[in-house]
Amino acid sequence: MAASNLGGSILKYVYHSSSLYNKNPGQLFFFRGFASTLFVKGISFSTTEDVLANSFSQFGKVVEAKVMMDSVRNRSKGYGYVTFAEEDEARKALTVMNGQLLDGRVIFVDKVRPGSIPRTPSQAADE
Repeated sequence: MAASNLGGSILKYVYHSSSLYNKNPGQLFFFRGFASTLFVKGISFSTTEDVLANSFSQFGKVVEAKVMMDSVRNRSKGYGYVTFAEEDEARKALTVMNGQLLDGRVIFVDKVRPGSIPRTPSQAADE
């Protein structure tokens, strides 16, 4: 079957066969390309979730800011995620904040690819 003939059948396949959808209907948004979450890399080891949220809040409502932590060293791994309430807010933040200074370091901002956000231990326990 040619790829151009697939149309919406891929979405229907993912919708019906995804085990994630059966447990959490909100996960369907990630398969459909919902892109209100941004990946931020190059952040300082001293950057906190509050600092990250405050720096991105000028573009819209920040639902969540998560700094990935190294449990052994008890400091940032140098990257995190920022989730906005609206996709257009995330798009604006992406274009403005990419390449800007935050806590003395140049940060790079990109859209999150589906399935690339790591799960927390509590999310894994829910499954």
